[in-house]
Order: sequence, then C-alpha cells, then structure tokens
Amino acid sequence: MDNREKVLYDDGIHKCVMFSFDDETHEDSFLSVNQYLLIQNEIGVLIDPGSEAIFDELYEAVSRHVEIDKIKFIFLSHQDPDVSASIAQWAVSTKAKFIMSSLWVRFMSHYGFMEMNRIMSLNDHGAKLKFGKEYLQFVPAHFLHSPGNFTLYDSKSKIVFSSDIGAAIVPSPADYKHVQNFEEHKEYLHGFHKRYMGSNKLCRAWVSKIEQLDVNMIAPQHGLIFEEEKVRQFLVWLKELQCGSDFMEELY
Repeated sequence: MDNREKVLYDDGIHKCVMFSFDDETHEDSFLSVNQYLLIQNEIGVLIDPGSEAIFDELYEAVSRHVEIDKIKFIFLSHQDPDVSASIAQWAVSTKAKFIMSSLWVRFMSHYGFMEMNRIMSLNDHGAKLKFGKEYLQFVPAHFLHSPGNFTLYDSKSKIVFSSDIGAAIVPSPADYKHVQNFEEHKEYLHGFHKRYMGSNKLCRAWVSKIEQLDVNMIAPQHGLIFEEEKVRQFLVWLKELQCGSDFMEELY
C-alpha cells in the first residue's frame, strides 16, 4: 500500500481509508492535505476530494478500494480549492450526489461544475443521512474557518471528519499519521487555529456538538489524526482556545 494511504477502520463490511495527496513541502513547515473514503457494503462516500492537481492519483487510489461507479456521495466540507476544486472532474467520472452547505452551491460553477441538480445542499443546522445500517451526521462548524462549514460524523467507525478543525502545520513530513504526544503537538496547532478559527465562542459551540457523540477518532483535512485519549485532549484544548475575533484589537 502507498505510504500516502492508510486504512483507519475496517470490520469487513464498513471501511474508512485516509489518503494524503498534494502534500506541500516548505523550508520550515509541512501542511499535509488529507482526503477520506468511506465504504459500506461496496457503496462509497468520498470526503473532501481536493484540487484538480491530485485528481488522477486520488481516482486511481480510490478505485483500488471501491468501484468508481459505486461512489454514491461526495461530501465537500467547505468551498476552498484544496477541498472542492476537483468537483467537475468527479462529476464527469461518477454518478455521485455532491453534499455541501447551501452557501456554496452557487460558487461551484467557478470550478466548472454546472449540474446543480446533483447537489444536496445542507441548511445551517446540518442533517443525518442513512448509510447502510448506520448513519452519517453533518455537524455544523460555521466560521471554523469557513462561514459555511460542516464536519462529518460516521456512526459506525465513530470518526469525526473535522475539515480544518484540528489542522496542524508540522515541521517535516511524519512517517506516522496519528498524534503521538498531544502536549508536543499543541505548538503545531496553535498558529493555524488562532488565525483561521472564528472565535472561542464558535469553538465551544462545535465542541459541545461533538461531545454529544460517541467519538473514537478526529480526522482533520490537514495534519495528523487524534485517536482515543488524544480526542479528549484536543477538545479540551479547543474549548479554551482564544482565536479569531478574540484578537480583534491585534488585527485592526
């Protein structure tokens, strides 16, 4: 298996695979970009498939796990190009429905996507979607960092796909995919979250939603995965984080 590919959950019926394509290396930092695939009974859901530049690689990788024509849904957590820019390519290659905030539907034409009848738009409060014998829950995460942002909870694997929440800029590409030591990892979280997350009040609102769920893992779109005790540590940290508009005087 490619080292940019990792199975996060597999019970023989339900499977989750993490991909890490389009990694960008800088002199002093490394921002990995993660994409995710859920499969249940050979039906696929693709999460945050990314930019046009990685389409061919991701298509090939996904096809090793599920037939492309069995991808039923493609979820876009928000509008950024590293999440959504390949939407037109996936529209041509699949029969999938695209799930996103209602705020971003009209913007998809700027990525060359015109089939608006294939979009399932989410209102601000989110939704639940039956997925085999389980369900997917679209949890509001507005202004963290996008004004129309959602995270996704998979009830079977108990994974929260958290978009940019939990993103980390680590000093070099890691051989591991999971946070090893949360206290050490905090320094890679702080700068990104301080600037990109809207405010402490918004962080608390999201944490309160996640705390109502049975969560084993938090999988962000950038950086490393939080598992087991690291989930609790991250939520405690985020709940107290001062960010965004909490620093209004500094920014203006």
